[in-house]
Amino acid sequence: MSSARELRISAASLYDIQTGWTRPLEHVWSMIARDHEAVFGQVPVQGMAASVVVRYAQEEDNCPEWPEGFCFRFAGSSAAPVLHIAGRDELGVIYGLLHYSRYVLGVDPFWFWAELPPAKREVISLSAENYDSIRPKVRYRGWFVNDEVCLIGWKEQYPPGEEVWLPVFEALLRCGGNMVIPGTDLPRTGIHHRLAVDMGLWITHHHAEPLGAEMFLRVFPGKQASYKENPELFEQLWREAIQRQKDEKVLWVLSFRGQGDKPFWENDPGFDTPAKRGHLISSVVRKQYDMISEDVKQPVCCMAMYGEIAELYKQGHIEVPPGVIKIWADNGYGKMVSRRHGNLNLRVPALPAAGDEGKNGVYYHVTFHDLQASNHLTLFPAPAGLIVEELEGAFAAGADEYLLVNSGNILPHLYTLDLAAQLWTQGTADSEGQLQSFVERVYTANRQEIAGLYTSYAECTIAYGLHADDRAGDEFYHHPARQIMGHWLKGRETADERLLWAADGGDFLEQVRWFREKAEAAIPGWEELRLQCLQLMEQMPDAERSRLHHQLLVQIELHWSGCRGLAAICRAYECYREEQYPRAFIHASHAVWNYDEGKQALLRAENGRWEHFYRADWLTNLDNTIDHANTVRKFLRIQGDSPDMFLWYKEYLMPESEKHIYLENTHRNPLPDDELARRLEAKLG
Repeated sequence: MSSARELRISAASLYDIQTGWTRPLEHVWSMIARDHEAVFGQVPVQGMAASVVVRYAQEEDNCPEWPEGFCFRFAGSSAAPVLHIAGRDELGVIYGLLHYSRYVLGVDPFWFWAELPPAKREVISLSAENYDSIRPKVRYRGWFVNDEVCLIGWKEQYPPGEEVWLPVFEALLRCGGNMVIPGTDLPRTGIHHRLAVDMGLWITHHHAEPLGAEMFLRVFPGKQASYKENPELFEQLWREAIQRQKDEKVLWVLSFRGQGDKPFWENDPGFDTPAKRGHLISSVVRKQYDMISEDVKQPVCCMAMYGEIAELYKQGHIEVPPGVIKIWADNGYGKMVSRRHGNLNLRVPALPAAGDEGKNGVYYHVTFHDLQASNHLTLFPAPAGLIVEELEGAFAAGADEYLLVNSGNILPHLYTLDLAAQLWTQGTADSEGQLQSFVERVYTANRQEIAGLYTSYAECTIAYGLHADDRAGDEFYHHPARQIMGHWLKGRETADERLLWAADGGDFLEQVRWFREKAEAAIPGWEELRLQCLQLMEQMPDAERSRLHHQLLVQIELHWSGCRGLAAICRAYECYREEQYPRAFIHASHAVWNYDEGKQALLRAENGRWEHFYRADWLTNLDNTIDHANTVRKFLRIQGDSPDMFLWYKEYLMPESEKHIYLENTHRNPLPDDELARRLEAKLG
């Protein structure tokens, strides 16, 4: 094909789709058609004398030969050049069209989630230079849409419908992803699995649901969930899963864990040695592998080196079938070490050893839910450089065949998902440079200041331990706080064992002081960062102000209010222990108010397309924390103001001239808790 100088794309430009129509190609064309209309104000037209031809690659194209490769080739005269987008395979065509969308039409991969419409144009001039796609560093790369309660609760329909899942899968494809676990334990009547397949994505599975099979006890309630006792029932579920998916693109997950995502021997205690456990897991995995191989030619299989399985493998008790990709997981906080379980935190390296044979990959969290200190509604709490360091290190150790990123609810995590996409594509990243690039794409002004907010964010998070990844997300202010309140109201003064992972010295009072000191030390930083963000938003156009609100301000406010709520409830307990019940009541009231400020922050962010986005906040669960704090303050009021809820008013608030002459029948309307707390605070300080 001859070289041409410049191609002009406009509303009138014709497209010629020569690939034929499959469901994935229909979906990607609908994206391109929408993008074209958004830019030029007119639906694109298909025709023979086209400016853009879409087809499969031919030998003379010299298109990259790897799977999913694509190229741009120009034909025609200098006066009338024609762009040929040629793909090596179906996904190659899809990525070629999405490259055109991003770099020609100017549509950002996160256009939907960042509320970032492309610029309106009359004409786009494209330099007629051939282009070859680069080979991604990672062969299988994608998202695990996990703990996705915001996506579940966003719309009325359950399980979520196409209007929820389409923007998720579209963003993943635009980021160069090709693999997805489409949600967590959703009803199989939902559209999520079928839509992901129809959009051209590979499907993979949760390690607790090997082969994508139904949970044993859900299908066979009352039966013993023991492979030793009921192998034929387990194999029935696996066979059904294989038959259901055998014609799809699947990365088959081989695994054997117990019901509820825990070690199987908790339900089958006869397996009481590592050798017995490893032998059963090895035999089950081999059985699964053989069953798949009967129905699928050259299946792509993987095995999660997760928790106890990684430990048994490193001890030499597990055999992995040849060709199976071994998947290593970070600890939920971005470090490639074993996960903390309760108070046990061994931090065993979670990467293949030097000389480990076979293919390896990574399951990595930019968001996490663990009932301790994880970030569920807020950004990754450690500096982004940790993500770069850990994933580059994993690739260097040979774990580069597969990268599954826990994407959570998508909206709160755009920056780190963007960073992960660069890493799975390039194999390396400069965290500071990537931040600048992200900010420049999303904002037109104040870019240096906005980048500074992101950098300062990680500096403000609470460092609760000695390691770089020991940084607190939003759940730190809520799960431990509810545990503190529950332990308190049960009348216990010995240390709460559930809090030893963080505060491991002394009695319960000392644990409470530890949390209070951590929270109080962090409040000024979040206060300052919130003020900086608000001041910056005043200088921004409306659309960009809204964007920064949804992407960062709401998360800063969750930390700011959470720190203050946690500190206040700890103060309340300390005053309670000194029998200063009115002061404890005041502090508990501040806890209610501060946690409610976090709730209000979520409600303020529920505008436009994000209406109801946070209504299913069931994991961090601000409503639950507010209820706990309100229960505590009612308990405290009973300590000194019961039974008529008038004693504190009489002692602290009633004028001295009235105390000895008032008539009880005219002074017995108890003040509401909020009003009483405010008036007591004004009196007592």
